[in-house]
Amino acid sequence: MSEARKKRAWLPPRWFVRLAWSTHRGLYRVTGGRVGLRRAKANRWGMMRLTTTGRRSGQERSVILGYFDDGPNLVTMAMNGWADAEPAWWLNLQAHPEAVVDLTDGRRGVRGRAAEGEERSRLWERWREIDMNLDGYAALRSAETAVVILEPLSGSGG
Repeated sequence: MSEARKKRAWLPPRWFVRLAWSTHRGLYRVTGGRVGLRRAKANRWGMMRLTTTGRRSGQERSVILGYFDDGPNLVTMAMNGWADAEPAWWLNLQAHPEAVVDLTDGRRGVRGRAAEGEERSRLWERWREIDMNLDGYAALRSAETAVVILEPLSGSGG
């Protein structure tokens, strides 16, 4: 990735990003889940709702994330709107790997893990096909952005 391309990565102010997240979650809640999710396509990421168990509270915590399909797995990134801190859902998932995802075609149980090595490289390249500015956004963070794989639990449907 060229330096010029990395420099072009622009993000709105943090308050705007947080407002957009809150609005999206609110829209999902108000419509009972009828609005706010979308299926991933070959050239576009989808939106899913991930529910984790809080690492400190033990309570359910939900967030809407972008994803794409990789066979039976769902792939997302622990990016926190490209802010430097790790997202809470990723910290929760590391403490309690079993979670639930809501997709346009229903709910399924999953187990989360970080992709590593060649698998991470392959999945990162797939994200780059969907988002040409991926490397520029990732350069805004001081640490490597985890590529997270959500594998279906046996017998969870989906």
